[in-house]
Amino acid sequence: MAEDIITSKDTATDHEYGGSEIQVLKGLEAVRKRPGMYIGSTGERGLHHLVYEIVDNSIDEALAGYCDHIEVKIKKGDIIEVTDNGRGIPVGVQPDTGLPAVTVVFTILHAGGKFGGENSGYKVSGGLHGVGASVVNACSEWLTVRVRRDGKEYEQTFRRGDPDGPLHEVGPAPEGATGTRVTFKPDPEMFKETTVFDFDTLEKRLREESFLNAGLKITLTDERELYTPILEDGQEGAPCYRQEVMCYEGGIRSFVTYLNEKRNLEVLHPNVIYLAGKSDRAEAEIAMQYNTSYNELVLSFANNVNTPDGGTHEEGLRASLTRVFNDYGRSHGLLKEKDENLSGADVREGLICVISVKLQEAEFEGQTKAKLGNTEVRTLVSNMVYTRLTEFFEENPAVAKSIFEKATQAARARAAAKKARELVRRKSVLENSRMPGKLADCRENDPSKTEIFIVEGDSAGGSAKMGRDSAIQAILPLWGKMLNVEKARADKIYGNDKLMPVVLALGCGIGEEFDISKLRYDKVFIMADADVDGSHICTLMLTFFFRYMRPLIEQGHVYVAQPPLFRVQKGNTVKYAYNEREMAALTQEMPGAKVNRYKGLGEMNPEQLWETTMNPDNRVIVQITIEDAEKADEAFTILMGDQVEPRRRFIENNAQYAKLDV
Repeated sequence: MAEDIITSKDTATDHEYGGSEIQVLKGLEAVRKRPGMYIGSTGERGLHHLVYEIVDNSIDEALAGYCDHIEVKIKKGDIIEVTDNGRGIPVGVQPDTGLPAVTVVFTILHAGGKFGGENSGYKVSGGLHGVGASVVNACSEWLTVRVRRDGKEYEQTFRRGDPDGPLHEVGPAPEGATGTRVTFKPDPEMFKETTVFDFDTLEKRLREESFLNAGLKITLTDERELYTPILEDGQEGAPCYRQEVMCYEGGIRSFVTYLNEKRNLEVLHPNVIYLAGKSDRAEAEIAMQYNTSYNELVLSFANNVNTPDGGTHEEGLRASLTRVFNDYGRSHGLLKEKDENLSGADVREGLICVISVKLQEAEFEGQTKAKLGNTEVRTLVSNMVYTRLTEFFEENPAVAKSIFEKATQAARARAAAKKARELVRRKSVLENSRMPGKLADCRENDPSKTEIFIVEGDSAGGSAKMGRDSAIQAILPLWGKMLNVEKARADKIYGNDKLMPVVLALGCGIGEEFDISKLRYDKVFIMADADVDGSHICTLMLTFFFRYMRPLIEQGHVYVAQPPLFRVQKGNTVKYAYNEREMAALTQEMPGAKVNRYKGLGEMNPEQLWETTMNPDNRVIVQITIEDAEKADEAFTILMGDQVEPRRRFIENNAQYAKLDV
């Protein structure tokens, strides 16, 4: 009946390994034993993945043409309810198991209507492995499925993956009503880190789904608590549940417009370029628009599933896009015979693009589907982009010219960056040292044991040098405001007196030449004053790392040191507070204590700086991560871009999450 999973137990010695050591996991036991294999993790990301799996099943109904509205509710107690108006999961007996089909779907791995190829219930599906519903069931404290089908309504409840009773009819369905409702509560035994859902995380994913399925309405409602909205006239509205209703008739064209508008970017051409094509087994669509920024954003999807690691559809797009530009430039005299071809980075500068492919039997890497592997999609996308985009350029020469001019400017900047890079290298060789003069290096040569503090100001740098553990800690003081790389190309970075010392000290290069294996320190700390200027410097440095040394962040090497704001002393007892709230608590705990506020790192003597900010045993640090590269990209574009108004709105909307000294 249920699928068995066979695993081997760990044993002390090889000679003990025999038949008795083989463990058989029946049904969904394998999921509960190793949930990370199926949902990626048992942390916050895996928790939200449960919702995506159920919603993806409803999306498959929409792709098949039977569903146009999906409702997702976060109910009190962080219970999720997903309702669609599709056909409803079949309730008839499945011949191989003798169980109702809906029971099979929720209790047996690799069971569903997506494996029959041309004869399956779905021609296109994001549910590659058929484990979505059953895995969610296995990871839930309880799950209830209610089906409206054939004029009747059915219900079945499960507890930790096992049926809590048979499928039963609860009565007639409303006339003409069909669909499926799945309600579940994540199991705290599985999700020990958190079982609390984040509205914004779910909204982002569901909005993507709405864009990718033109005309599909998705409603997300948070019923955990009421909130008071602020109306356009500044007045408070009536308390209500937070809700987002998402429906886009323009599909991915609307998606690209939304991404540009959210970042408040100035576009080079008013209309989004739309390309589409299909083959016998797949279809693809691309929406793209260029803006005046120096960054690119390409989002790819396969059967509505985001593929953050790309795959064959992105490969086909990137290769063909470069070929179109170079062929068009040569044939129209925009590229002279002596000119070099444009590179891929040149033609993608300032591009926001969404590519969506839909195909039978999608081949993903892993259940979390981060990368598409179907080779035939590369050919489909490549041919489509070359043919359709060439036609567009021929029919819209003014748009083609403006885009091409931006690409050639990027090429010139790339050439200038190369010259500047070579100049820096030659200068370093002549100076017989690649290390910046202000760097106080550590004695340890093993990078895995070392850390570097990039410190704001010479004064603080001096205290840090005297207070550090010189065996493993290096200090690099910086002074003044550094370059905002959000508003500058790479050629402006080489030779910059604020950024090049950082590049040389870390030793791994930047941009296309970045090599993480050459990193000279395991931990890279940004240490700035706990004030507005310090936060600005920290943001500038993080922007630089994000744009030109992103693997540093992705692989967990970047940290922000958190210096205290207050020193609270009563007699010989000294304690430190990192914000106003902690300071107030300490003054109540230590009545009559003397409170000193630090105006900056430079006010701390070496012992205090070591004790509060640098000592690995008791320092307060924040590790910088990229959970969502697109979200980070958007934040940096807003915060560090040219437009003031979106930056103000961002700060106002997110002020509740910041630790501010007021």
